[in-house]
Amino acid sequence: MPQQMQIGQRTIGDGNTYMIAEMSANHNGDLDTAKQIMRAISESGADAVKLQTYTPETMTIDCDQRDFKIGSGTIWEGKKLFDLYGEAYTPWEWHEELFSLANELGMDCFSTPFDNTSVDFLEQFDPPCYKVASFELVDLPLIEYIASKGRPIIMSTGMGSLAEISEAVEVIKRAGVPLALLKCTSAYPSPPESMNLRTIPHLATAFDVPAGLSDHSLEIAVPVAAVTLGATIIEKHFTLSRNDPGPDSAFSLEPQEFKAMVHAIRTAEQAIGKVSYRLTDKEHASKVFRRSLYIVADLKAGDTLTSENVRIIRPGYGLPPKAIHQVLGRTVKANIDRGTALSWDLLQ
Repeated sequence: MPQQMQIGQRTIGDGNTYMIAEMSANHNGDLDTAKQIMRAISESGADAVKLQTYTPETMTIDCDQRDFKIGSGTIWEGKKLFDLYGEAYTPWEWHEELFSLANELGMDCFSTPFDNTSVDFLEQFDPPCYKVASFELVDLPLIEYIASKGRPIIMSTGMGSLAEISEAVEVIKRAGVPLALLKCTSAYPSPPESMNLRTIPHLATAFDVPAGLSDHSLEIAVPVAAVTLGATIIEKHFTLSRNDPGPDSAFSLEPQEFKAMVHAIRTAEQAIGKVSYRLTDKEHASKVFRRSLYIVADLKAGDTLTSENVRIIRPGYGLPPKAIHQVLGRTVKANIDRGTALSWDLLQ
């Protein structure tokens, strides 16, 4: 499983999980709110903030036909696609300020483009990578155009069959750009039992790329579990408050939740470590609390060791417990006080 990938100045993998906060539509059409979200994202410990770059016109057409109305099964049921994207999009004239603010805050900033014009628009900001959304996994012409820019790509795989993922990966690999794949469940929010996190190491192995998780659950435990399975990237939606109106608030983490998630993941990274059976420094100090053989009754020279005067007890300064059958029945050389650690040199 590949362990590392470079995005901007950050090396991802091998114990360095890349934490992406997705602002999406949670600015609710207000630039000041967008900036406030970005500052909160920085304070929460994220490595990067992700935007979405589109307009209603680049996503769909304004049409009242049934095909263009969202059916049941999502939190946007009944809305027209055109209206939803008009409500959710990030105005293009904001991008310069948002990219600049992210740079001031020491975060990477990049976006998900949804058509060629948005790719061309984003190029002026020299983004460290591009994100391909799950819904665009099958838009191979768009993926090919994104890859032609030569920047690393992070691609979500929600709803994708293995064959569909393979086709998209092949397009990117032909372009020779770095790629990471994210396991994603395209339900909003996603229940934990739908996540199938074991897919993450399979993605990494099957396509020989770093793998991670784009998580729409409201659980901190889900991304932590993903990291223990080898996820090198975690992406989560971020909102100032789930009480705020907006199309994405319901499946986004609030600042303290995101901060707690980052802390938990950083702790998990430290705990995962490596395969090791060597004692740590603190374990060396704890060895004295092991059991060993001790004299538990005062003895005189020539006395025989029995189960009444030798026991396996704590601490661990005496002979190891496995020696009990070798010492019983033997005699001692000299007088021994109760509470003496048994050693071979005490025996005849």
